[in-house]
Amino acid sequence: MQYVSTRSDRTHPSTPQQFSDILLGGLAPDGGLYLPEQYPQVSGAELDAWRKLSYADLAYEVLKKFATDIPDADLKALTHKTYRAEVYCNARAGEHAAHITPLRVLEANNAKGESCRLIVQALSNGPTLAFKDMAMQLLGNLFEYTLAKQHAELNIFGATSGDTGSAAEYAMRGKRGIRVFMLSPHKKMSAFQTAQMFSLQDPNIFNIAIEGVFDDCQDMVKAVSNDLDFKARQKIGTVNSINWARVVAQVVYYFRGYLAATSSNDQKVSFTVPSGNFGNICAGHIARMMGLPIDKLVAATNENDVLDEFFRTGVYRVRKSAETYHTSSPSMDISKASNFERFIFDLLDRDSERVRALFHKVETAGGFDLSGKPGSDGDEFAKVAQYGFRSGRSTHQDRLDTIRDVQDEYGITVDTHTADGIKVARDFLTPGVPMIVLETALAAKFNETILEALGTDADRTRTLFEKVETHGGFDLSGKPGSDGDEFKRVAQYGFKSGKSTHADRLATIRDMQDDFDITIDTHTADGIKVAREHARPGETMIVLETALPAKFAATIVEAIGRAPTLPPALADLESRPRRFSVMKADVALVKAFIERHAPAH
Repeated sequence: MQYVSTRSDRTHPSTPQQFSDILLGGLAPDGGLYLPEQYPQVSGAELDAWRKLSYADLAYEVLKKFATDIPDADLKALTHKTYRAEVYCNARAGEHAAHITPLRVLEANNAKGESCRLIVQALSNGPTLAFKDMAMQLLGNLFEYTLAKQHAELNIFGATSGDTGSAAEYAMRGKRGIRVFMLSPHKKMSAFQTAQMFSLQDPNIFNIAIEGVFDDCQDMVKAVSNDLDFKARQKIGTVNSINWARVVAQVVYYFRGYLAATSSNDQKVSFTVPSGNFGNICAGHIARMMGLPIDKLVAATNENDVLDEFFRTGVYRVRKSAETYHTSSPSMDISKASNFERFIFDLLDRDSERVRALFHKVETAGGFDLSGKPGSDGDEFAKVAQYGFRSGRSTHQDRLDTIRDVQDEYGITVDTHTADGIKVARDFLTPGVPMIVLETALAAKFNETILEALGTDADRTRTLFEKVETHGGFDLSGKPGSDGDEFKRVAQYGFKSGKSTHADRLATIRDMQDDFDITIDTHTADGIKVAREHARPGETMIVLETALPAKFAATIVEAIGRAPTLPPALADLESRPRRFSVMKADVALVKAFIERHAPAH
């Protein structure tokens, strides 16, 4: 299998490359993206045989059609190392982790003997709770395998709107010969996403927070990739979705979803994909081009609706940073879809000269127009439906409504991006054709919006805690005018309580030091003071020590006149640097940062 650039032309000819040649890079030297010279085809007999395979074996069968230069035994070992239940262990109750991407039927119509209509395919059971783990875990193993064979090192340079970064960092942390430099938009990820990335202390991980939006980060990745001297000197590689290995790894779960939702190759399915950068749905396009019986590929966007606009009108109009909204599905806050060029290459019958001209126009004029109208750049929009593409848009209110609806109707909580997918998918349901929505993250990553969505449900517990917000509390004493009489049942649960003041804890700290020669922290002192009030003869009272005193040195000094001893490993904790840097959206600054931290050899 040979690969060519989407921008190769007579004046910029591209030499066909093998899979391992392009694995460690991103953009081709001419600025284009790599695609196979032709898509490998899948036969009906292969689909029948693949129905019985584990996910790891299915991944091997699909990938060996693309990675023809990796020995079969090595490739199979890599897929089995990657796709294990222990890695993808965050499945919902009732779902089997060993299935890796289990399906959950939400809506079915069996009254007319039709197949299930609306299905969620869980892609987010990996270590960072996002679909990016499906490709990134494989990529980490492929990188390590290839670098070991080449006795080489790699500096990965990428950009993230929230999920790619954490998936890449968790896949690459501790990998020999690999450093990761990851750009993210400063203060524009969810609290969970930020903590996932910035809490990593691995010495080969560098987080750089850019004062701008994701597209600013992505533009800098492209600028570095296009600086061929710098790229070669610093051994720059990429894990963003422009990396071909990431795209092809995602092709696998389209095959798995289809095979799990059907019993015969005569059946078709449709997929709805929450889409920002076009990488995930591009993998579905490739699967369809390989012969997988896909009816529709539906791109679901949020308020940043660049892709929806194209699939409705034929106009591809990128947005400036100031026009890119910060939404509650932040991983899709993207206004310049990196992988879109791969589809346009196919749409234009692989005319790389036209592709080069159109994407030059994106950089100089902000977009292009294939609507066929007077003055447009072509009429290929008329052919888009032949590729199965449809699209729709979801807003903040839509995703709140969908999260509530899915929770109420099916008893599961979906994240904001998957809610966008479900909302749009319902507009394209076809009788007899299952619609699979790709679940792109777990809800825990976007807790702020989940709380906003589900906080309006009316039940007694929620009503009481709404009263906390509006009236400052509630009353379960059973007295006239109270909110209930459940206080009388509290003792059945074994609860007792007590209170400790600052003076109490100082006295307890001194007492423990004098009588038992141990130094305790302030919270444990509160516990010991109250425990003594509830201790009974013949009973053992255990006080949970909740912290070491070193964490509250000022109060320890006040109590006993000297500072607590720090554990040796934490002696310099407060003086240690945090593992992230804040920068302006300036590619020169980022390049300088990489050069400082990864000097060329």
